Amino acid sequence: MAVLFLMDSAIGVFDSGVGGTSVWKEIVKLLPNERTIYLADSKNAPYGGKAPKEIVALSIKNTELLLQKGCKLVVVACNTATTNAIDYLRKNYPVPFIGIEPAIKPAALHTKTKKVGILATKGTLSSSLFYNTSKLFAQGIEVIEQDGSGLVQLIEEGNVYTEATKYLLEKYLAPMLNAGIDSLVLGCTHYPYLIPVLRQILPESITILDSSEAVARQTKHILSEKGLLSLGSKATAKHDIYTNHTIEVLKYYVNVPGALVNLLDF
Repeated sequence: MAVLFLMDSAIGVFDSGVGGTSVWKEIVKLLPNERTIYLADSKNAPYGGKAPKEIVALSIKNTELLLQKGCKLVVVACNTATTNAIDYLRKNYPVPFIGIEPAIKPAALHTKTKKVGILATKGTLSSSLFYNTSKLFAQGIEVIEQDGSGLVQLIEEGNVYTEATKYLLEKYLAPMLNAGIDSLVLGCTHYPYLIPVLRQILPESITILDSSEAVARQTKHILSEKGLLSLGSKATAKHDIYTNHTIEVLKYYVNVPGALVNLLDF
């Protein structure tokens, strides 16, 4: 009976704000029978400029709330939280954790110019996990890194299709284009929402990569491996979405049938 309860418990997902919904949507698409609980810690967004200790503390807070709600697995749908906190979370909590890392490996495997751009937050770019991943998979590849300062705030405000957003992207992408990249890695879960604007700026020949689908596949793999896939159906699956800031903006990004967006102080 306890096993059945665990199987039918929710997948927990958290991010510094609305960005992780790009990952959450892929999980819901791939695993339609699963219940989910999503936490948007928008009150504390962005995580990218915070000190590592603060990022760990926020990740602990989010994890403990999801575990209080009975989640059987936690997806850290935030590159900055993954790179700074996932090792601690895995050592100190009993559920499986799925992290998210920039798609450097597939970019390095498929680049023809041997030049890859990565747009990420300062917290991700300065982390040891990012450094080690780049060192492991990007040997012989020139990686042009760019801190996307200001982009998360614009996305959190729902200001994706604005001149301010386009201006920042053109500014950040210019060195990459001048260097001759043929792949752009989005190293923040907020950034997939920028793809329509990026496509206005980038040549069609440049491939844009993010990790959302890979995270969904890994989530399914781990649940299957541990015998935790839900026995329910799409009809019984529900999705509880919580934010500690603004419901309206989160509703705009969620836009998935059956998802209930709630305001929660956490």
